[in-house]
Amino acid sequence: MSMSTTLPDSLRGASARLAGGLQAGRVYRREDLARLSNAVDRHLRELVAAGVLKKLSQGLYHVPKSSSFGPLPPSDEQVVEGFLKDKSFLVFSPSAYNTVGLGTTQLYNRTLVYNHKRHGVFKLGNRQYDFRVKPRFPKTLTPEFLYVDLLNNLDELAEDRAAVLHQARSQLPFFDAARLQKALESWGNLATRKRVRQWQSE
Repeated sequence: MSMSTTLPDSLRGASARLAGGLQAGRVYRREDLARLSNAVDRHLRELVAAGVLKKLSQGLYHVPKSSSFGPLPPSDEQVVEGFLKDKSFLVFSPSAYNTVGLGTTQLYNRTLVYNHKRHGVFKLGNRQYDFRVKPRFPKTLTPEFLYVDLLNNLDELAEDRAAVLHQARSQLPFFDAARLQKALESWGNLATRKRVRQWQSE
């Protein structure tokens, strides 16, 4: 969907031509747009000033898509893919741990990104993303992964540690044994694997 029908009157010439080729809702890197412009930094400044582009971070831009409620923000997946230049990542909130019946109830205002490239906390647009380099992670969240990952990150959680461990121990028989074992082998750290093995032998 081209933006050519909704361009601000202030845009002229090369900036208008660049804007006309953008797709509403997409995230672009500067290098993507540099191929379409002979003065990309000037044109980017003009497009940001005109509201055609929103700057998410250095070299990363979003074309807002309008709705009856105003401009729609990009999805986490769009932002992270643009930032990493990679499709291999897993985005989720630690609040997802609440879905596996271990008694966790806290809501977390942060977003984890397991990936192979970047590590650290980055502000992209109005959101902060906690990027963590991991050798392996699933493509989608599963109960077994969340169970294992919660135990991996127990010390980071704003929960009663003893209560969570007690609940995790009691819920162990309700997980599919083969899938949980595979999750432990794939994603469990040494302490988590040791802890669950001990529970299984009791």
